[in-house]
Amino acid sequence: MPETITIEVWRYRPEQDSEPAWDSYEVPLRKEWAVLDGLNHIKDQLDGTLSYRWSCRMGICGSCGMTVNGEPKLSCSTFLTDYAPGPVRVEPMRNFPVIRDLVVEMGDFMAKLPTVKPWLVSGDDEPDEDAEYLQTPVEMDDYKRYSMCINCMLCYSACPVYALDPEFIGPAAIALAQRYNLDSRDAGAEDRRDVLASAEGVWACTFVGECSVACPKDVDPAGAIQRYKLTAATKAVKDLLLPRGAR
Repeated sequence: MPETITIEVWRYRPEQDSEPAWDSYEVPLRKEWAVLDGLNHIKDQLDGTLSYRWSCRMGICGSCGMTVNGEPKLSCSTFLTDYAPGPVRVEPMRNFPVIRDLVVEMGDFMAKLPTVKPWLVSGDDEPDEDAEYLQTPVEMDDYKRYSMCINCMLCYSACPVYALDPEFIGPAAIALAQRYNLDSRDAGAEDRRDVLASAEGVWACTFVGECSVACPKDVDPAGAIQRYKLTAATKAVKDLLLPRGAR
């Protein structure tokens, strides 16, 4: 194995660059180094002007999402040795406006997320603050997978629908809505219905499935979307055929 590897980094500094360009850097190729370690080496030792996001280095915070050799990845859990002898191409996540270098603007997702009410909605007019809302392990298993989302946005970067239609609510937001719809303690499914069952909601998804492939936490947002399509269709048929009191 070679001692170094080339990292080609997509650079864009709006205050001085009219268009993006590529810069190449030689970094040590060590068995334990992730792409993020390579970027940190560049930042600390070679070029302090490089900009990117990172925090936990443990695949938990979701802040270091990037495009590595054409694929959406968490740079803290993507290892340089997997790309030896190189080069490794690192770009910002696709489908997002670029602020600077590898830093993207996520305001669109942050604006859409509250519309699906990703929190427990109480069914009580005056909930008891001291009450316990218990559930069985089986009930928790129904939504646990969708609760693992870390808002890394890799699913949005991978999604061809979001690339073509920015109005699409998107895979992570829908998966998080399902996390609460399936929670036995929640009473907000009807509140979320208008958003999820809209043209910009689950029906915009063409089930390519790239969001689930890209997800580093195995959340399976594509599965969540298809599951809600069935729920929405069933509810629509009941609303059409059954009297209100029988639904």
